[in-house]
Amino acid sequence: MKRLLAAALTVASLALASPSLAQTPPNVLVVGQIAEPKSLDPHAVTAVNDFRILMNVYDGLVRYKDGTLEVEPALAESWDISDDGTVYTFKLREGVTFHDGSPFNAEAVRFNFDRMLDEEHPYYDTGPFPLSFFFSSIDTVTAVDDSIVEFKLKEPYAPFLSNLAYPTGLIVSPAAVEQHGTEFGRNPSGTGAYKFAEWEANAKVVVTGNADYWDGPPALEAVIYRPITDANTRIAEMLSGGLDIMVEVPPDSLQQFRTDDQFVVHEQAGPHVWFLILNAKEGPFANKAVRQAANYAVNKSALVENILQGTAEVAAGPTPPAFAWAYNEGLEPYPYDPDKARELLAEAGYDGEELTFYVTEGGSGMLDPIAMGTAIQADLEAVGMDVSIETYEWNTFLGKVNPGLEGKADMAEMAWMTNDPDTLPFLALRTEAWPDKGGFNSGYYSNPKVDELLEAARRSTDQDERARLYQEMQEIVQEDAPWVFVANWKQNAVTKASVENFKLQPSFFLMLQDVAKPQ
Repeated sequence: MKRLLAAALTVASLALASPSLAQTPPNVLVVGQIAEPKSLDPHAVTAVNDFRILMNVYDGLVRYKDGTLEVEPALAESWDISDDGTVYTFKLREGVTFHDGSPFNAEAVRFNFDRMLDEEHPYYDTGPFPLSFFFSSIDTVTAVDDSIVEFKLKEPYAPFLSNLAYPTGLIVSPAAVEQHGTEFGRNPSGTGAYKFAEWEANAKVVVTGNADYWDGPPALEAVIYRPITDANTRIAEMLSGGLDIMVEVPPDSLQQFRTDDQFVVHEQAGPHVWFLILNAKEGPFANKAVRQAANYAVNKSALVENILQGTAEVAAGPTPPAFAWAYNEGLEPYPYDPDKARELLAEAGYDGEELTFYVTEGGSGMLDPIAMGTAIQADLEAVGMDVSIETYEWNTFLGKVNPGLEGKADMAEMAWMTNDPDTLPFLALRTEAWPDKGGFNSGYYSNPKVDELLEAARRSTDQDERARLYQEMQEIVQEDAPWVFVANWKQNAVTKASVENFKLQPSFFLMLQDVAKPQ
């Protein structure tokens, strides 16, 4: 097997060096990713681009059931929840080991959450852990014995199980963290279907099949993830045979693949929203009327129909309609109304001040960000707003946007793909989620009523009550317009026709355990 893998990786290296000769190696799946991963530590990253790798290397206590966002057992065989919703007791699978040979047990689970949440933990400094917000409701984690772990929450927290299924809840090897420290993200060890083998910067990440996987060994010998940031280059690699799977196909290329029987196009709706963060703390967008004007000025239908070619729908607010039970169907998107935009700008006294607009070359769920940014710039300038674009590579872009726009920019593109209607607003719309407080509210929006509704919704154990609270929140946020609400996307991917058992998930993750590539 080692000789076969070495041969496969040699072929893969040749494919990387010479696209015109590219053919993917036997029994090795080559995936065209949209960017270089930031880290392979699930507690340290936020991008779906990275999650697509991590979900195959690690497991959580629970996971999303195939084709849904419903939670099912994974490393935990079962669990009990106390009547008051504050104590979760998990029965763990026995006999599971991490890829480095160390045992998975309750102490390993406790280590993971203490590492993220306890500033005094000896390996807390291997962070930062930007989505540890997901677990801020945890009071204590106790290893009752090797196979029983108990979480006590500070108060009832409805999204807890869903957040455990998200990549931030994936369980890493304590022994590997202790060995590698801050370099763990380059030397990952989990319990998943694939083991980390190699990371060549800006070229490939290689993972190999875990023959001892508790849920059954994968059919593939290895998966090679190739970061190809330029969409046209990814398309050329797919057409030339250098890739088996390509994610996030540009809309204008989908038809080309649909009409070629060598390929299969996959599409799946999910909880996605593409929006513009507006700097509500300083500059013109500190005025609500100017923020509303931007929403009226942008022709979102044209973006969806022309640039995205029908692969998305116009967004009405901060909550994706994929969360049907929590979505406010009474909301209508801001209509395209340039005259209304000009009227609001005049009322607000906007004097033509130049606006800095951060745009990215590409990234998780960002669709066609340069084309969209350019079209948005033209729409805003058509109503008298002077917009200057600054374009950055994805990880550089995140490094500029996530710490907040204050003193840097007036607006920025952004996209989120989430697991629960709590996630995006809690992490990006609350006052306590301002960047200096550890959140992703990069535009510094603040409304005490929104804060109150979000806190109440996450404490409620009644889904109907949660739905009412989220729907009221959506109405207020749409009126306040801290963002320009642009689009909800239908994700896509293309595979070679020879790839079997591949499907997209509403979570937006790539789950490759069951994928096969017959010779």
